Amino acid sequence: MWANQARFRLFFSKKREPSEQRIVEFIAKKFGYRIKNMSLFIDALTHKSYSNTCENVDSNERLEYLGDTVIDLIVAQYLYERFAKEDEGYLTKVKSKIVNRKMLSSIGGEINLADYIRYRKGRSIRISTIEGNALEALIGAIYLDSNFETTKSSFETYIIQRFIDFKEILSREIDFKSLLLIWGQKNKFAISFEVKDAATKENNFIYTSVVIINKKEWGMGKGTSKKEAEQQASSESMTLLGLH
Repeated sequence: MWANQARFRLFFSKKREPSEQRIVEFIAKKFGYRIKNMSLFIDALTHKSYSNTCENVDSNERLEYLGDTVIDLIVAQYLYERFAKEDEGYLTKVKSKIVNRKMLSSIGGEINLADYIRYRKGRSIRISTIEGNALEALIGAIYLDSNFETTKSSFETYIIQRFIDFKEILSREIDFKSLLLIWGQKNKFAISFEVKDAATKENNFIYTSVVIINKKEWGMGKGTSKKEAEQQASSESMTLLGLH
């Protein structure tokens, strides 16, 4: 125990700029991670509104892109293992409630992420948006600074276990069909639903529905009712379209 405490003191006693030391302590406290490459985390906490006004300063957009993919995989694997008996439609539905802009922005707000982000103040910037983006970028930075398993452990322990209330999430039902129809109306796409396989005794009374967008088949879903099948088909279509 004393050896661990000594290493901890040595880690935080390294000579750093006060601004860098502040980031080190924040990442250690909120993500349980010890930074190796500081530049990755400085970039992760730099919004484009700031980098666009400075020379040789990178924004967090590339790290945000990477972090988004890493988070998606972490949550997908977590749900796969936690809900071992559920099908892919159910897992997709739950994942969409966790990996979305609103949830990530909310978590970013909970950990006061805006206090550590470099951005141009006084402009019409939504703080919640840059917090969600920065959270993704930080996960991308941790991934590049370590490996997938370390990042997965950090995200599960410090984000999922602390901020994701599965009981509350599972009690909410997302109406994917309505969201898809609203998107279609907004973009002037003709959207309809077709029952490919009606519920019969031969198929265990399961309906199969497919989404038709501009006369082309997209997502397919199955369920014990037409409504459930259409919801799953809508969810899959939104995933294919990159809408969630």
